[in-house]
Amino acid sequence: MNVLLISVQRTLDILGLKGLHHLLLDKGWNSHLLYLPRFDDADRCKVEELRRFVAAIEPGLIGTSLMANDYTVAVAVTRCLKEAFPDIPHIWGGIHATTAPEMCLEHADYVGVGECEQTMLDLVGALEHGRSVDAIPNLCFLKDGRVQRNPLYPLVEDLDSLPMPAYDLIDVKAYWKCQTSVPVARRHYATLITSRGCPYRCIWCHNIFGKRIRMHSAERVLDEMGHLHTTYGVDDFDIEDDTFNFDRERVIAICDGLHRRGLDVKLTIPNGVRGDILTEEVIDALVDAGMYMCMFALESGSPRIQKLTRKNLNIPKFLENCAYAARRRVFIQSCCMMGFPTETEEDLQQTIDVAAGAAFHTASFFTVTPYPGTPLHDLAQEMCPEKLVGLRFDMMNSSTMRVNLTDLPDEVFYGYQRKAVRRFFANPRRLARIVRDHPQRRSLPVYVPLIGYRAVKGLLGGRG
Repeated sequence: MNVLLISVQRTLDILGLKGLHHLLLDKGWNSHLLYLPRFDDADRCKVEELRRFVAAIEPGLIGTSLMANDYTVAVAVTRCLKEAFPDIPHIWGGIHATTAPEMCLEHADYVGVGECEQTMLDLVGALEHGRSVDAIPNLCFLKDGRVQRNPLYPLVEDLDSLPMPAYDLIDVKAYWKCQTSVPVARRHYATLITSRGCPYRCIWCHNIFGKRIRMHSAERVLDEMGHLHTTYGVDDFDIEDDTFNFDRERVIAICDGLHRRGLDVKLTIPNGVRGDILTEEVIDALVDAGMYMCMFALESGSPRIQKLTRKNLNIPKFLENCAYAARRRVFIQSCCMMGFPTETEEDLQQTIDVAAGAAFHTASFFTVTPYPGTPLHDLAQEMCPEKLVGLRFDMMNSSTMRVNLTDLPDEVFYGYQRKAVRRFFANPRRLARIVRDHPQRRSLPVYVPLIGYRAVKGLLGGRG
């Protein structure tokens, strides 16, 4: 059976869907992966082009992966295809499908919740052979007008038991033409997830992989990196784990293994490390293995907000490790979140002060966004439900989102966000360090408009 997998997300960092595509190919199914990041159903030419593509493939199942920001586009794509091909079933998966399956079932025939590799294989097999799907784990669907949520498969404990992605069946080099979350263009890169799950309890985060970390062995990670490097010329790896550095010994084993195998590569960790559990030994190992860029996520400089959000970051240790990495000439990115329920002017000022004094090269001061299905959304629903009314997650991201969950007036809250951007970037020494240490200086002008927008956020009116 032919299967069509569609990504409506804005970047190519769709590791779950890529992995599922590779798995289907490995198991003998004819899988196709299509990117539709800016689909507009008002563009009739694009609609007809998509429908011709689907007609040529004749899929027996269409799967769409989405986050909350992608909901409206996913609805448009699914509606467009259902109108033309009403007999083809659709399954939605990903973070938003996991956290809000009932909402997704208003448009999709099935929803996959959580880790769905085996679920997808079961569903494809059932549809191919005309078997019932009623008992497939991790599957949600409507039955007799009511939502049926099947029990979940046990989490995959031995990640090494999963097949290596079928890189020989895709065009690895085609991805090099596209920009990723790493602000460096035209790299010979590949993206890896070497673990699943996160043991921390930050209230803004999803729980798609559980709160217990499971990891590929160091040797399996090295085998995949070696294969990509030797076969396809990949020399730059983006490690997108939730908490890559949780197991210090495994990190060091991977770094040592790169040297032992003679793999001359570069590393980035754009999804972030848990900065307060790093050690100089681990930082040295990563830098010596090729790490040149890393995300150190502060989130908040307020100890009170750290406790409220359950991140509980050891801020002094975090800053110490960040400074050491910067001295090793790692380009340090950071992200801060502003606007938690009960957050005060003092809390906001603490975040500004800590970020401005840190060794970060760049920092983003995002608006706290209460995505459905997270403890943060539950907290906002309890404390300020009126502020959730009318929120359009699909129309904004954490940079452009206009929601204020604090008790402060909008003009005060957004004033602090603008102040944070101005104070952080209006530092000549920081700007000099950015120019000195950025791995691709010619790309820096691309980011000026974004910084400019953030510097005036809240002054232009409207909700986004």
